[in-house]
Amino acid sequence: MAGIKPKEQVNRKWSPDLAYAIGLLTTDGCLANDGKHFDLTSKDMEQLENFRQCLNLKNKIGYKTSGFSKKLYPRIQFGDVMFYRFLMKIGLKPAKSKTIGALKIPRKYFFDFLRGYFDGDGTFFSYWDLRWKSSFMFYTGFISASKNHINWLRSELYKLLKIKGHITSSGENAYQLKYAKKESIKIIKKMFYKPGLVCLTRKRLKIEKALKIDNKYARVL
Repeated sequence: MAGIKPKEQVNRKWSPDLAYAIGLLTTDGCLANDGKHFDLTSKDMEQLENFRQCLNLKNKIGYKTSGFSKKLYPRIQFGDVMFYRFLMKIGLKPAKSKTIGALKIPRKYFFDFLRGYFDGDGTFFSYWDLRWKSSFMFYTGFISASKNHINWLRSELYKLLKIKGHITSSGENAYQLKYAKKESIKIIKKMFYKPGLVCLTRKRLKIEKALKIDNKYARVL
């Protein structure tokens, strides 16, 4: 009916929490074709709790079956027309996996967005390089099925941190943007710029463990 405003659940004012939640939606989220509804599915219950907390949602976490395995995975669904329109304006859209490009993320909140992105589709791994005595290596990576999007991410990180990284294929029709130790440290410092930030605990602990092994960077987090 005319004069009735669309229902709103999400505060669309930019903040660290909103940027983090948008990072999760960019990687693990789904925008329905109806112009209103969202779905975030994750094997990590903490991921969904973080998302719900950041957007101050009251919706309960449910479950859905996935693929041929018929396994149940936790998910959260909600509807918000105005938030949907907001996300469309910054570059998100339905069926975005292979078509997403650049996003309009304010520079002030870019690394909160990136932390959410990392918790969704980011990787961190470390190892001892046997070619060199006492050489401990680690890499930080970000994955996307869209080459345009991964190129945009690389471009933004170069603008902000003057780091180059490199892009490789990751599985079938996916791309991974990877940064080695020195460049990783610059990213980690920015993503975890103060204690107590919302994040996926298991990934933060994985990074902390690697930094403790590499004493040179032990005080980064």
